[in-house]
Amino acid sequence: MSMPSPGQDPVLVDACRRAREAAAVGDWEAAYRAFEPVADGGAPGADDLALWSTAGYLLGRVDAAIDAMSKAHDAHAGNGNAAAAVRCGFWVVFMLLGRGQHAQANGWLERCGHEAEPLSFDSAARGYLTLMKAHRMVAIDHRYDEGGALAGQVAGLARGGRDLDLLALALMIAGRARIRAGATHDGFAMLDEAMVGVLRDEASPAVAGTVYCAVIEACGEVGELRRAIEWTQALTTWCDRQRGMVTFTGRCRTHRAAVLMLQGDWDAAVAEANSACASFAGAADESAVGEALYLLAELHRLAGRDALAEQAYSQASEWGREPQPGLALLRLAQRRTETAVATVNRLMEEKTLAIDRIRVLPAAIVVLLDVGDVSSAAAAADELAEIAHSFDTPGLRAWAAHAGGAVLLARNHPAQALARLREAATTWRSVGAVFELARSRALIAEAFRRLGDEESAELELTAARRILADLGVGPAVSALPPGEEGNRYGLSERELEVLRLVATGMTNREVADRLTIAVRTVDRHVANIFTKLGVPSRTAATRFAYEHGMI
Repeated sequence: MSMPSPGQDPVLVDACRRAREAAAVGDWEAAYRAFEPVADGGAPGADDLALWSTAGYLLGRVDAAIDAMSKAHDAHAGNGNAAAAVRCGFWVVFMLLGRGQHAQANGWLERCGHEAEPLSFDSAARGYLTLMKAHRMVAIDHRYDEGGALAGQVAGLARGGRDLDLLALALMIAGRARIRAGATHDGFAMLDEAMVGVLRDEASPAVAGTVYCAVIEACGEVGELRRAIEWTQALTTWCDRQRGMVTFTGRCRTHRAAVLMLQGDWDAAVAEANSACASFAGAADESAVGEALYLLAELHRLAGRDALAEQAYSQASEWGREPQPGLALLRLAQRRTETAVATVNRLMEEKTLAIDRIRVLPAAIVVLLDVGDVSSAAAAADELAEIAHSFDTPGLRAWAAHAGGAVLLARNHPAQALARLREAATTWRSVGAVFELARSRALIAEAFRRLGDEESAELELTAARRILADLGVGPAVSALPPGEEGNRYGLSERELEVLRLVATGMTNREVADRLTIAVRTVDRHVANIFTKLGVPSRTAATRFAYEHGMI
């Protein structure tokens, strides 16, 4: 890196030295603080300004990071180093786009374009500008083939010039474009190659964090669940090594929450999602707070915490994340079926890209089957199966198989439904997706029952009940049919409903909120349950209910 030149001010020299030493060991807080003595009057060299910007960016101090990188750009331009100036300009654009400041980003792109004119067409600096064009094609214009091809050309250029940051970013954009175009195998091969450089610490921290999160998001979009789990674990390790880092930490926690939710550790998932929301405050990736809030809302919805779900969906919407289709499913659970149907129909009309319909179709099928519109649900399930065949990932194949099985049951074809549902259950079991597994096993139980195999039906139903109860998913447990014996042991319908919710771990307050009744009423029901079952505690009541097939 360049040494500070103006008068070799000893304070400035010491600040730059300490900043470099801290950055070398990933202590970004110390690196940023080292520059504070010269923040108002010092003039670090261009490379040290870029380092200052990197530290600020990783700490979530984006305004300061943009200012420092802009000054680094100006310093390089003043020294006649157009290539370095353009690269700094690229990072200014990168940060501005992350803040949603598109007009300023376009202005910087125009400036950098003029500065790059004297450079050769195969220079790395021009590659960065080309990469921005490719990113716009893919992320904004949805021109996946064209944008992916352009990013692929940049990747080839970066390989020849050994610019590892440029290579990782180009592979990331090209890979995501190929995946969204339906060439899943080729796309993930590119993303895996990008991750090799990241794992070997060949990329700068800002690039590494960007690639990590983009790859995990790509996995989530198309149900590549095993890769999502593996890369999330790697991202967690990387984030833990970056001392003081804020940027990417929130995204990492959101990804971890999604994996924990998939694997059935819902309490930990809620904690991670809440931590993610706190981490985003003022950070460079603050726009992603909406996704964390949406995930939190989904956890609350499935656990029957309707008020908390409502709040989180509303907050997600405020941060720019459409609260659908989760909010439609909440409305369905609240028996506001007309609202749920209207919403999913609207989403089916609006979301025309396959990558967007992946998220909408499973929820639409649930709503349409619930209201008895089997023909529309069947059409949606057929479309989901076609998309799953195109993308060919485990998660999509399992979602499609589950949806197809549900439709076949609705059409009273239990033998055919059983085959599809077993296919779904096998995949869910292989990736450890316990909630999805429970849903499929509950439908398998229904298929067995319609085929006259009551014993097998009861085994599947018992397994589904235990999984859902362990997760604390009160509504899902309550929706299942009672156990084989069907004996209420003197409990009223409402008392049985309360018992099932208590068995999921809900407090009396939470049960009251779920059933929209007074807490004192729940207290009375719980006392009656203890008396009628002859048990002394909630734990004993839960055990009794399981042992006697009441839940």
